[in-house]
Amino acid sequence: MTFVLFLLYAAIGGGAGYGVFTLTDVGLPMSIAAGGIVTALLGQIHLLATSGRSNKEFDERIDRVERTVRDSAERVDVVVARTDAVEATVKHELTERRDALVTEMKQLESLIDRLSKSFESKLTETTSAAIVAPEEDAVLRDVRDALKDGRVDLHLQPIVSLPQRRVSFYEGFTRLRRPDGSLVLPAEFLDAARRAKLMGIIDNFTLFRCVQIVRRLAERDRRVGVFCNISAASLEDTTFFPMFLEFMTENRDLSGAVIFEITADRFETRSRAMRDNMDKLTALGFRFSIDHADNLGLDLPRLQSAGIRFVKMNGTHLMDQLRDPTGPRPVSSINRRVDGEEVSAVFSRYGITMIAEKIEDEASVVEILEYDIPYGQGHVFGAPRPIKSSLMEETAPPQELVQRLSSFG
Repeated sequence: MTFVLFLLYAAIGGGAGYGVFTLTDVGLPMSIAAGGIVTALLGQIHLLATSGRSNKEFDERIDRVERTVRDSAERVDVVVARTDAVEATVKHELTERRDALVTEMKQLESLIDRLSKSFESKLTETTSAAIVAPEEDAVLRDVRDALKDGRVDLHLQPIVSLPQRRVSFYEGFTRLRRPDGSLVLPAEFLDAARRAKLMGIIDNFTLFRCVQIVRRLAERDRRVGVFCNISAASLEDTTFFPMFLEFMTENRDLSGAVIFEITADRFETRSRAMRDNMDKLTALGFRFSIDHADNLGLDLPRLQSAGIRFVKMNGTHLMDQLRDPTGPRPVSSINRRVDGEEVSAVFSRYGITMIAEKIEDEASVVEILEYDIPYGQGHVFGAPRPIKSSLMEETAPPQELVQRLSSFG
């Protein structure tokens, strides 16, 4: 095409030279030169036009290439960002699943250990019952005599709010008295009472006095609750629980102030009868507490559905587990591992309050405050003390109740 155009330009130049030769007096050499000049000018114009169009096309191609590169770079950035997000999500899920698996394994080990201890305890109790006859046991005679004479005392230990240290609750501890005034401590009488199936009688005596104490506190406008220890045997006893339930039904107006306390290991291994009787008390509005918990890996939804509203744990063990970043954590609906500082809030989320017990020194109090534990109990706040003698007489069970209960013993 370019060659044809140049022939056309040459023809035009030749025609221009011929026109100059014929129309003017210019000689032949000048006419030829004029034709050559016209041809050259036309060729130069063609070259300039062609070069401009090529440059424009080249620039357009460069622009298209640059746009393609930018689009590719943006796509690469998007792919990299998505890859990073997927990697982070996978790592997070793997970490959570690993932590959940570790927690479940620890809970399983703890449950197996508690079941093993429970089995060994029952085996020991059975063996002891076969070896030692209750009638020949001096401690058991003291227990029977104390119950028949109504010598069942109540000692109270304060449970304080932190950091104010205001008394918010008391825990009631049962103490039996001999005729000479000396005490028969739980470490001495509990085993004998269990073997002779007298725990129901003791719990009913203690419960009566706890209820009377709460009523006296209410008269003084003191909004203080009392933790009343109740044995698993009493919750399973078909003879005494109906009497127990009848008494609590009559005093259901105190459901906000009387809290029943059972040990954590017995809660984990509770029987169907114990679960049903706990549900009956919960239906009346009463709350439960578990003490001697040795592991933070508690199933909070399960505790909540069972009416458990307080969990007590040894302060030293509690701090050890909260400080440990890989330590046990409660089972909840939170889909991540919680920090030690968040554990108390997670319990509260299920309506369960944590109490650090057996706090013996101020250094332990400082550590507990760092983890926002709301309540503390221990000798640093006050040791168990007997109620005043005047109050002891006012809250004594009526003779009719003493005779009714002691007749079973």
